[in-house]
Amino acid sequence: MKILAIRTDKPETELYLFKDKQKLAEIKWEAHRQLTETVHGQIDKILDKSSISHREIEGIVCFKGPGSFTGLRIGLSVANALAYSQNIPIVAKSGENWLDDGLSNLLAGKNDKITVPEYGALAKTTSPKK
Repeated sequence: MKILAIRTDKPETELYLFKDKQKLAEIKWEAHRQLTETVHGQIDKILDKSSISHREIEGIVCFKGPGSFTGLRIGLSVANALAYSQNIPIVAKSGENWLDDGLSNLLAGKNDKITVPEYGALAKTTSPKK
């Protein structure tokens, strides 16, 4: 199974490409405030680096938090959109072993269908004007 893994909770973004549990490629870059501008190009880059097309991806693993509100929102939106558009399973995990746990769950047939971020705190929102 060819798996794309995504972590976007901090300024340094991480992408991984696996064949089952064998790592084929890895890209890390300082995306910070340019995550929306760079993430799709970096996904294309890691796939090209491994001579794999988008259609060959069979599953997605992503880090769901806690972490940056905007980073998680962008990363999980991209992951959910890819999984939905290609009708492939997606698994989101947190903690130090997120990647190993996510790969194991995905290979065991798990599918979260839609991933939801865990920010680690309540959102800080502005009170409605009266």
